[in-house]
Amino acid sequence: MSDQLLDMGEPGGATPGAVDDAALLNSGCFCISLDKDALHRALESALGSTDLAQLVEERCPHAFAARPVFLSDAHRKSMEQLIHAVEYVVAMPSFRRHVLAAAPAIAQHDPGGAKGVFFGYDFHLHDQGVGLIEINTNAGGAMLNAALARAQRACCAAIEKMLPPPDSAAALETRIVGMFRREWALSGRERPLRRIAIVDESPQQQYLYPEFLLFRQLFQRHGWQVAIADPSELRWHEGGLWYQGMALDMVYNRLTDFLLEAPASAALRAAYLANAVVLTPHPQAHALYADKRNLALLSDVHRLQQLGVPEKIQAILLSGIPRTEIVNTENAERLWAGRRQLFFKPTAGYGGRAAYRGDKLTKRVWQEILAGGYVAQSVVAPGERIIDPRDRQRAFKFDVRNYVYEGGVQWMAARLYQGQTTNFRTPGGGFAPVYGLPASDAAHGCLGR
Repeated sequence: MSDQLLDMGEPGGATPGAVDDAALLNSGCFCISLDKDALHRALESALGSTDLAQLVEERCPHAFAARPVFLSDAHRKSMEQLIHAVEYVVAMPSFRRHVLAAAPAIAQHDPGGAKGVFFGYDFHLHDQGVGLIEINTNAGGAMLNAALARAQRACCAAIEKMLPPPDSAAALETRIVGMFRREWALSGRERPLRRIAIVDESPQQQYLYPEFLLFRQLFQRHGWQVAIADPSELRWHEGGLWYQGMALDMVYNRLTDFLLEAPASAALRAAYLANAVVLTPHPQAHALYADKRNLALLSDVHRLQQLGVPEKIQAILLSGIPRTEIVNTENAERLWAGRRQLFFKPTAGYGGRAAYRGDKLTKRVWQEILAGGYVAQSVVAPGERIIDPRDRQRAFKFDVRNYVYEGGVQWMAARLYQGQTTNFRTPGGGFAPVYGLPASDAAHGCLGR
């Protein structure tokens, strides 16, 4: 991948015409919509009952957006280029030594070969290119997006060309199963993978619990025994990790206890440190990718030079990652003065929790930020999507999530929202399919019909 990346074109090369066409469609195309009946059928067929569709309606009624998001090929290529650049740097020994030397001991533990499933590279798009706002190492929603792909309806020929192939959802599910098998093989296990646990705190109470059921069904179809468990239900016994009498081979980790510090994670932590179970994603992946202090390193030309990052890789990173700084007493006065152009995020945060727009910041919250554990990131405005032709003043914001494994993009999905961060609480918002423009006249074919 490194040689291919170094041979790529210049960074940030968005094509104005294609970008403008995508913006036109995002502001004025209403001829694709979510087919709710098809969505219900997709959810029902996954479990063979109506229970899952009902659970989605009750638990997460705003998980699926009413409209898709349109994406130019230039934006897609810019995101892919930036993902490859990040992966290039993370693979560099100098970067790994630097980051892991400052990381907690559990992040320095050798995970045994596993790379980590479902990295989420989240982007904002703009006229000049893309902005990588964060990387997550346990990104949710992939299975929900597989269901969503089975439930889209186009109402004109121009947009029909943009719909994914009929087998796209099945292909994604095949890639997901292959990814977990790959994690098992990379960990040096010679016998077949048989037993896997999907682990999260109070899983049945989680907003995305319906997705856990979809994963369980998918894994069972491929012959695996599957448990959905709270970490406190796991037992470290006789050199193995157990759940209700079942010895586990692998744990699909959905915890936000990234370093396994909570008392409830004690058994999982012991099994991981003993290499008795394949844990994916794992603490080292979080330290290398998701700790937001890394964005400060990756957007600092001097530190990139010190690490020996090639100039071409530097250019891609600096053009696509918003300038990020670790908040400390030395830069506090300057950051406060320029806060209206900044977004403040906890270094180990997720899902927009405890994140603040600088123009909304109060003195009280600022003091909490100064206490430590925050970065300040230059604001890159999210894209906008109009979903209702009767209310064009009510724009939804969106970001684009790339689900990534071993540096390759498995799927893209948008998240529509209103407010400060993605929340899955706004009617009409939620996960939205991303459709690429096949030709420069696509927007005009739709809007001019």
